[in-house]
Amino acid sequence: MNDRIRDVYIVDAVRTPVGKYGGGLSRVRPDDLAAHVVRSLVERTPALDPARIDDVVFGNANGAGEENRDVARMAVLLAGLPVTVPGTTVNRLCASGLEAVVQAARAIAVGDASVVLAGGVESMSRAPWVLPKPERAFPAGHQQMYSTTLGWRMTNPRLPAEWTVALGEGAELIAEKYGIDRTAQDAFALESHRKAARAWREGRYAAEVVEVPGSDLTRDESIRDTTSAEALAALAPAFRAGGSVTAGNSSPLNDGAAALLLCDEEGLRATGREPLARVGAGAVTGIEPQLFGLGPVEAVRRALARSGRTLADLATVELNEAFAAQALGCLAAWPELDPAKVNPRGGAIAIGHPLGASGARLAGAVAHQLAARGSGTGLAALCIGVGQGQALVLER
Repeated sequence: MNDRIRDVYIVDAVRTPVGKYGGGLSRVRPDDLAAHVVRSLVERTPALDPARIDDVVFGNANGAGEENRDVARMAVLLAGLPVTVPGTTVNRLCASGLEAVVQAARAIAVGDASVVLAGGVESMSRAPWVLPKPERAFPAGHQQMYSTTLGWRMTNPRLPAEWTVALGEGAELIAEKYGIDRTAQDAFALESHRKAARAWREGRYAAEVVEVPGSDLTRDESIRDTTSAEALAALAPAFRAGGSVTAGNSSPLNDGAAALLLCDEEGLRATGREPLARVGAGAVTGIEPQLFGLGPVEAVRRALARSGRTLADLATVELNEAFAAQALGCLAAWPELDPAKVNPRGGAIAIGHPLGASGARLAGAVAHQLAARGSGTGLAALCIGVGQGQALVLER
């Protein structure tokens, strides 16, 4: 039996550029995207024998198309790792990639593993339509087809109607709850684009982004360098007549993958590398499903409490921007957090939100930012559809 909890280190983190729906990565299968970031991590750590990898854990939110049948294991095989390396796929919707990191870290901490790759992948472009099986043979009428790209489908009628509203309507509810008007949401979205564009110009993503073979995409495709407050203000509400949530102040639909290399001290020595960061405490919490966007509020508080840290201690925060209203609602609940520390290199409104990959992207971003600083405490957090929130603290 193990007599201690082991420290867990993030040795490296990579991600693809994030592609637009139907854009630069839409011709790439999700299992190939996952294999690419797995292969890239291994190639960037040549001292590590791939046979030493104890497991590969990947998040994926849809799982209805080419990524079915355990995309983590498919990634292992497609990346050319030894067939002895296993793989498992987890689903916590928008936080699936972060859940993968948490599960990998937990296995290492308790001594069940020494070296684990964790990440996430999603191709929203290639998510298929699905058709439920009829309840009897040879139905004469028309059958309904559902898109698996995003949101509720084949909803259980026993769930209360207020729980199963569209994600954008949930953002409208948060905007009402906190009095977040259209101007504030558009200003937040504009700043996300400006920060992301500036980070790319300054080479801030050079250490973590690995281009995808067969694609000419060299940076995140959804960033709009030339957008303006006037352009955003001209967009119509997307979810409610007279509402404030638009396509411009919401995250887009995207494709992408991200992965991290996690090790204990023995595994770290095998890599011959200096770690980017150490994994601290995490938390996952639940909330009313229609208010899913506020899920991070309590998750962040619990993760920080378990780490012995406060919001004031944080050097950097990566908060997923599913919607500007949702992110602003969370920030309103954390008045002691300096907003300048949040998403310093842009957020999902600009970069994109490939569901299963986003949590891994955020954790990797925090790790790289802490490494660039040389020290500090960082945090990654996401809201989760159907009413959850997840947060993870990293240290250097």
